[in-house]
Amino acid sequence: MRINKIIGGAGDLALDTKPTDYKDNLYLAVNGAWQDSAQIPADKSSAGASVDLELEIEKNLMQEFHDFSENDDQIDNPELLQAVKLYRVANNSETSQMVQNNSLLKDIDRIKALKSLADLNKNMAELDKDNFPLPLSIFVEADMKNTAKNVAYIGATDLFLPDKSYYEADNQFGQRLLAKYLGVATRLLQKLGYNPDDAKTTIQKAATFDKTLVPIVKSSEEWAEYTKIYNPYDFADFTKKSESLDLQNFVTGEINDHPEKVIVVEPRFLDNVDKLINDASFENIKAWMIVRYVMGNAEMVSEEFRQIYGEFRLARSGAKELPSRVKFAYHLTSKMFDEVVGVYYGRKYFGEKAKADVTKMIQQMIAIYKQRLSDNDWLSEATKKQAIVKLDKIVLKVGYPDKVEDIYRKLTVDESATLYDNMIRLNRILTQDNLAEYTRPVDRTKWLMPGHMVNACYDSSRNDITFPAAILQAPFYSLKQTSSENYGGIGATIAHEISHAFDNNGAQFDEYGNMHDWWTKEDYAKFKQLTQQMIDQFQGIVYAGGKVNGKLVVSENIADVGGMRCAIEAAKLEPDYDPKQFFIQWAKSWRFKATQEYNEDLLATDVHAPQPMRANVMSQDLNEFYDAFDVKPGDGMWLEPDKRVVIW
Repeated sequence: MRINKIIGGAGDLALDTKPTDYKDNLYLAVNGAWQDSAQIPADKSSAGASVDLELEIEKNLMQEFHDFSENDDQIDNPELLQAVKLYRVANNSETSQMVQNNSLLKDIDRIKALKSLADLNKNMAELDKDNFPLPLSIFVEADMKNTAKNVAYIGATDLFLPDKSYYEADNQFGQRLLAKYLGVATRLLQKLGYNPDDAKTTIQKAATFDKTLVPIVKSSEEWAEYTKIYNPYDFADFTKKSESLDLQNFVTGEINDHPEKVIVVEPRFLDNVDKLINDASFENIKAWMIVRYVMGNAEMVSEEFRQIYGEFRLARSGAKELPSRVKFAYHLTSKMFDEVVGVYYGRKYFGEKAKADVTKMIQQMIAIYKQRLSDNDWLSEATKKQAIVKLDKIVLKVGYPDKVEDIYRKLTVDESATLYDNMIRLNRILTQDNLAEYTRPVDRTKWLMPGHMVNACYDSSRNDITFPAAILQAPFYSLKQTSSENYGGIGATIAHEISHAFDNNGAQFDEYGNMHDWWTKEDYAKFKQLTQQMIDQFQGIVYAGGKVNGKLVVSENIADVGGMRCAIEAAKLEPDYDPKQFFIQWAKSWRFKATQEYNEDLLATDVHAPQPMRANVMSQDLNEFYDAFDVKPGDGMWLEPDKRVVIW
């Protein structure tokens, strides 16, 4: 397979954009001219099909927020009014920095007031409810083995840098990024009044604790195996796992209950908790908490703090400049009030005709998927039956929810207060609401993505698929495109999300989202063998100066190739079926150009394969691609039939 040397990162592709034949490189044949001329926006780390769409949505909604902020009498939605208020507060960079610094310092004083590990134990639950960084945390979500009931999950902290691979001795980018992180943190502490020696000492202690976490915390590859976060402990057994921390007081102080069990997300962290957290490390932990808190909230303090913290953001992403203050205000608001903004966007920009057309396409795709399962030649009848039951139970969420969640009625903004004080209070409300979920029934109507997000998802614990309004437009979908183009775009995306119900993670959940083994032993063994073939197909492919981790990206690759197979079967049923249009649109939807820094970040942390490979390698797995473009042995896109991965 010659594809390994043809595909490269943004820089590599830009060097070789002469006219390319579809037979040699589908991605470059479709996107080569774009790749050569595309400019990454100065305040972005990438350009591409999704980014273009995000920029258009950003432009429209920013204008709307600007107009609303000038005259909010026209707003008839109380939740949207609060969003506009936050936008106004965030867009005001003239608030006295002294006032905002004092607010931050008062909160830092809560950390500094901790005199001992016993003090930390006593205050740990309250600190966590107020979103202070701690080595352990707690959140409430549906029990993965009984999704009708919410349960407490115990999480662990992460690192200063995106992944533990950044700390490897030969990772020069990681070394530079850590130095930038610590340098920025030092400057922020000094801006808060620390003298240079105290700032340096605090940073050194914090970095020492961060370093002790590296061998213990999960890697991105480990996080990609979603089901392994489920490690139930009898509560009595859990509380005995540490002599240093009062785990019982921590949990009961958070959820106001004495649970029968908790779910430990990172058991390796729990096994090592006393080695990490003890009297000897306490001062390092305090310093680490201060640094994490300052870095986590710096953007809310003042424009000067945002610019200083932004130096780390730019070093990580490779973007040339930070977003403007007004863009910062918009993105902060659209994140805090994401469902409110998403419903507004969906109602205004997403038509009922498009919703009906997409819903029909989804239903058709499910029917084809059902037929493909029935015709599957390696599954037993028993497993096929259970898979089809799961398929029939998938819940569709298209466009935007009918109403926003009740929590948004509690999010009120005080325009006389600082941005920092508003954000601290709003985030506290969200945290308290999540903890309160412990005593509530599971809400299966929740949407994981807002209507203005250019994305889609499958939720294994609810067995539902979500297609926000934002992605249901060109180049992924348009009433003006041919059916083959739409199936190569949104059709493949729809089937991709359906396929997640049967990827290496989703396959372990039933029709109600409960995690249990519904496969025959022989079928699951065959599935694991096919999964390994998908891992091997991507493992080690060179991209952007690095190599793809096949295990990290396997679940998305299973969904990609399964989605393409289903979508092209649907396209074949249309009278205007054109396989060339299908594959060209598929490749067009993955056009992508990124900074070197962002590519390195994605290779280390993203569960998706690099987008040019999604265009090319997945196409190589479909026989229809070879027929459409008359690909023969010796052509760059040729892959021997026995190397083509077929799962769904």
